Amino acid sequence: MARAKKLNDRNQLIMKITSKSKKSAGLTFTECMIAIVVLAIIVIGTSAYRYAAATSARKSELQMTGAEAGLLLCESWCALEGSGSFDPVADFSGVLDIQTSGTGPATPSGFTALASYRLDIDDTVYFATLSWKDIATGLRALHVEVAWDQHSSGSEEYEDANKTFNLTTYTRI
Repeated sequence: MARAKKLNDRNQLIMKITSKSKKSAGLTFTECMIAIVVLAIIVIGTSAYRYAAATSARKSELQMTGAEAGLLLCESWCALEGSGSFDPVADFSGVLDIQTSGTGPATPSGFTALASYRLDIDDTVYFATLSWKDIATGLRALHVEVAWDQHSSGSEEYEDANKTFNLTTYTRI
């Protein structure tokens, strides 16, 4: 009998050690809530990062397009040795959606305005002003300034343009 009691006590001890108590069998409500909050913070942080990356990529794309448009106008004009009769509307018709515009960036001080233009590229409206200045005999500075709406609000008005790109080159005349 004593041996049976000893075996019974030993079996009960083994059962206590191997069996899980109710408290440790699962997660408490507080632990679940902490896990949910941590996951929510991670998801929100990741989403904010992806949104910022996409926005920055779009702004970079707009700036590259504006710079390339300015370079195209400036280099084309320079190839014609800064001619006062340079007409990008006629030169780029069919290739680029460009038209003469009554508004555009201001002409820099001391420069003579050639014209202002409106360019529609990839659903964004760019405004460009071309101007020139004779620096010395036989040397002319050609200036192109391109402006656009950095926030892509879809505006087609120069007044909403909030980003510019300036380019100046020199040519012999």
